Amino acid sequence: MITVRNLCVGRGGVALLRSVEFTADSGQMLVLRGPNGVGKTTLLRSLAGLQPAWEGEIAVDPEDIVYAGHQDGIKAQLSVSENLRFWAEVFGFGPIDAALERFGLMALADRPGGALSAGQKRRLGLARLAVSGRRIWLLDEPTVSLDSDSTARFGDIIRAHLKDGGVVIAATHIDLGIEGSVLDLGRWRVTGEDQSGDPFLTEGAF
Repeated sequence: MITVRNLCVGRGGVALLRSVEFTADSGQMLVLRGPNGVGKTTLLRSLAGLQPAWEGEIAVDPEDIVYAGHQDGIKAQLSVSENLRFWAEVFGFGPIDAALERFGLMALADRPGGALSAGQKRRLGLARLAVSGRRIWLLDEPTVSLDSDSTARFGDIIRAHLKDGGVVIAATHIDLGIEGSVLDLGRWRVTGEDQSGDPFLTEGAF
């Protein structure tokens, strides 16, 4: 469903990862690992099309991808259900009740987004995955602010998505108890003088 070939990504004019290659097929979970600053977020944002890669190829249908990053993307003045309905309309998806139920938000449906706790906001932010209709979930530390019960619930949601043929690529230090493959980004890390360069003058950038 997604294949990456000879990918180079960077941030602020500094190359972070070079020659990255992997494939993720239907029903597969990839866990990105590596020290802070190695480029996990940068790679995920490039896969999501939110920032250009310097070099290489990402073979994927952009309409298959949904990204959940550090920001929950919640409108404080809208209720939980209104926030979720907004995202469902953006993605052209259907009813939101199943997502409210799966993420434990049904009792909070009428509460304003600005009145939610950090954990509740995180659950609402993640709930948009369920109303996206997209098959490839890109997740950047998705369990931040979640308690143990909510983390376990989210693990079950991921298992169901994989069972339905979806793909999950996640940067996380939490063991969700899900069988998958670990992708150690350290093997592609760029260090020293090799980090310099102008991403917009690099051949193959897109």
